[in-house]
Amino acid sequence: MKMILLILAILLSAVACEPQPENSGVSLHAELGGTAEGFERACGKREFNFPADHSAHPEFRNEWWYITGNLENTDGKRFGFHITFFRIANHPPVEEVNNSQSSNWESNEFYMVHLAVSEADGEIKTYERFSRAAVDLAGAERQADNTVRIWLDEWQLIAKPDQHQQPVWHLQAGEADTHIDLQLSPTKPLVLQGEDGYSQKSEDPCNASYYYSFTRMNVTGSLHTGNTTHQVNGSGWLDREWSSSALGADQSGWDWFALQLNDGRDIMLYQLRRNDGSRDDFSHAVEIDQNGNTNEISIENINIKITRWWQSDTGNRYPVAGVIHRTDTDETLNFTPLIDNQLLDLTVRYWEGAITLTDQENNPVGRGYMELTGY
Repeated sequence: MKMILLILAILLSAVACEPQPENSGVSLHAELGGTAEGFERACGKREFNFPADHSAHPEFRNEWWYITGNLENTDGKRFGFHITFFRIANHPPVEEVNNSQSSNWESNEFYMVHLAVSEADGEIKTYERFSRAAVDLAGAERQADNTVRIWLDEWQLIAKPDQHQQPVWHLQAGEADTHIDLQLSPTKPLVLQGEDGYSQKSEDPCNASYYYSFTRMNVTGSLHTGNTTHQVNGSGWLDREWSSSALGADQSGWDWFALQLNDGRDIMLYQLRRNDGSRDDFSHAVEIDQNGNTNEISIENINIKITRWWQSDTGNRYPVAGVIHRTDTDETLNFTPLIDNQLLDLTVRYWEGAITLTDQENNPVGRGYMELTGY
């Protein structure tokens, strides 16, 4: 479950060319006046085709490549990282009537990238970039050898098939005094989220996305922050979605969790929030076992209790700590943030950060990432 609302908010702001007050952020619903007319929509199950589906789907309005991870350096210091490459179309692709009159700078779509690095006992550093998909400034493509490359300027995510034709991902991005150069190798099979990859978000069957994940990846490489380059390793999570639709008008945001447990299980959980604060019935949860087998969890068996809120300088409050209880297994997971302020105060404002998982006796049982929107 990733950023349909965020992407459309950016898209419609860019089309309208309306100036935004400094550091105001973009209202998720105020900007949702557009239409998916002319684009394909995710209205039901489809056949996935890999590695082609690792690349772009220009017939849809928006999509993203999203990676989070928890890392440690050789001294055991912990870091979290998050990067998302967004592709956003202003209008459906059309055939050029007279190609000789077209400019190389013309494009019906642009790319946006968010990068964030959180440091234990430190702070979060956040960056964003934009570029039109023209003259090789940004794009996503599959090459003849089945390598897939997604890029904006020198920031890039490259997937190369290994000897078993499974993708090994290489991520390079950085700005100012923050840089990451990481290799991510899946340790479990790809997971088709929702109903065989069709993830419905509201009662409208076309208000949905196509969604798959690599829920556990070994991560190695380097992370530079401040004046220090750290050799790091850890565990990552990759999500892929594409769609042409927004959430329903009665939905205000979501709380999304990517949980990696020490016993080898992974849990993906999101609860969509209605405007009245209640949980929407189209919220979803799934458990992936040690071998990559999936087990759908009824959302009715998930109870989340918030134990602590964090308030930003703008006055927005975010539920950064709490308890997830599963009534079907009686499992309790306490979640706490690596640091409280993991706010991405960018063109779109949302909280996205590394978390620690403990059991009822406060023993460490895993790590993960949490995203909070609409607060």
